[in-house]
Amino acid sequence: MHFSLKEYCPPDFAAEQFTNAPDAALTAAPADGVAPDNYHTTTIFPEYFKVEGTWILAQKSRMDCLAVFENGNIAVRELRHLKKGDLVFVGRDEDGSQGIYVHPHGFGNAPKINGDSFAFRQGRSRETAFSMDYDFLYEQLRYEKEHGHIVWVVGPACTFDTNSRDAFSRLCKNGYVHALLAGNALAVHDLEAAYKGSALGQDLYTQTAYPKGHYNHLDTINRVRQAGSIAAFIEQENIRDGIMHSCTAHNIPYVLTGSIRDDGPLPEVYGDVYVGQDAMREHIAQATTLICMATTLHSIAAGNITPSFHVMPDGKLRQVYFYVVDISEFAANKLGDRGSLLAKSIITNVQDFVTQTCKNLVP
Repeated sequence: MHFSLKEYCPPDFAAEQFTNAPDAALTAAPADGVAPDNYHTTTIFPEYFKVEGTWILAQKSRMDCLAVFENGNIAVRELRHLKKGDLVFVGRDEDGSQGIYVHPHGFGNAPKINGDSFAFRQGRSRETAFSMDYDFLYEQLRYEKEHGHIVWVVGPACTFDTNSRDAFSRLCKNGYVHALLAGNALAVHDLEAAYKGSALGQDLYTQTAYPKGHYNHLDTINRVRQAGSIAAFIEQENIRDGIMHSCTAHNIPYVLTGSIRDDGPLPEVYGDVYVGQDAMREHIAQATTLICMATTLHSIAAGNITPSFHVMPDGKLRQVYFYVVDISEFAANKLGDRGSLLAKSIITNVQDFVTQTCKNLVP
C-alpha cells in the first residue's frame, strides 16, 4: 500500500455564493475573557472570513475558539485569552451568507456505501477488520517521519509491559515520535520501570508483585524530585532504557499535564491545567499525524484542540490524520461525540498495537 497525501480542494470564491456575500461583521470584546453577543466559534475544519472583499483563511484554527481580526490576519483565540477591544467575528451562519464559510469537504467527502442506503458493520468495534488501517498507518508513518510531524498522546498502559515499553522507546529512537503528550502516570511508571524494574510494584514481564512494591512509584517520584528534573534523575541514576530516557536522549519534547489524582507529581508536570493546555497546543499546532493511545481524557483533550488541516510552510493545506487506539469501544469512539469527527478508532490492546507497529517500522 502506497501512502500519498490527498490534494486540498479550496472553495471556488469566484462563485456567486461568495462574490455576493457581505463582509463578515466584527464586534469589539467588551472585557477581558468575555466575547461579544452572537460571537462565532471555530470548528476543526478550514474556515474563511470575508474582510474588505477578500476571503481570508484562519490558518491556525481549532475547535470552540474565537476568530479575531488582528494585523490583517485571522487569529484563533481561546475565550480566556480574549482581551478587551479585540475585534471578534460575529455571526453563526457558516454558509458564507454572513461572510463566514466553513469548508468541511476540502479533502474529499466521506465514502459512500456503493450507492446503498443500508449496509452492515459500518461502525468501528472489536469486530472491525483493521488490517488495512494498520497497513495504511505504517506507510503513512514512514512518510511522516521525513515530511511531517508525528505527535503521540500516551497513557500509562504502554509502560506496563516489557515489549510495548521497549517498542515505543525504539519508535522514539528511530524518528517516529516528534513529540509526546501524556500525564504524570506515564512518566512515573516508565521511570519506575527503569529505576526499580516494576510498574506500580509489579514486575513488567512476570507481573509478580515486589515485596513492599507499592512504595516503588513513590520512591521513584521522590528521587526525581530530589534530583530536580527528569533529565537530572536519568543522568544521576544512570538510566539507560525506557520512554523518558529515549525522549531525553533524542531531544524529543514532551508535555506532562497534571490530574487531581496525581502522586507527587514529577517536577515537569504542569499543575495548572490551562498552562498545560497551552503547552499541548504548541505541539498539536505542528502535528500532521496524532496517535492517542489508552488515555480517554488526554485523547479527548487532544481531539478538542486538533484541527482537520495543517498549513504547510509553502502555504498549502494538508490533512491532519488522527488515530485513537483503545481496547474500549466506548473510549475510542467517544471522540466523535466530542467534535473530533475525523478521528479514526482502532479497537485493540495498546500494548499489542505498539509492539506490532514497531515490528513493521523498525528493522
